Amino acid sequence: MCRALTTDEVLFFNTAPDMLPVYEALLRRMQARHPVTTVVRKTQITLRNRHAFAMVSLPWRRVKGWPEEYLLVSFGLSYRKDSPRIASSVQPYPNRWTHHVIITQADQLDEELLAWLEEAYEFAMGK
Repeated sequence: MCRALTTDEVLFFNTAPDMLPVYEALLRRMQARHPVTTVVRKTQITLRNRHAFAMVSLPWRRVKGWPEEYLLVSFGLSYRKDSPRIASSVQPYPNRWTHHVIITQADQLDEELLAWLEEAYEFAMGK
């Protein structure tokens, strides 16, 4: 079931209001599949089941070659996923890879990205 955005979620996008509809579309798609809760922090919004499985953040510094305004969708898996869509991947712990995908518009929230988030959701449930 989809819910209305919280005030904290809306305020998170004060510096990038064009990214709010993109975030809302992502959240609605994930909530249509699973019970998802959110935790809003200063630099990111965490999507959770029992554990964090994905994060959404806004650019806080310029990265050469990246757009000026975007939503960074990050998710965790037990392995490194290779795709040209993945802007970067890091392994903060053994068998824990965090992947970052740049999203600039809602139509980039396609089945490929949703499948990755689904996999991250299931990976987090198994922790």
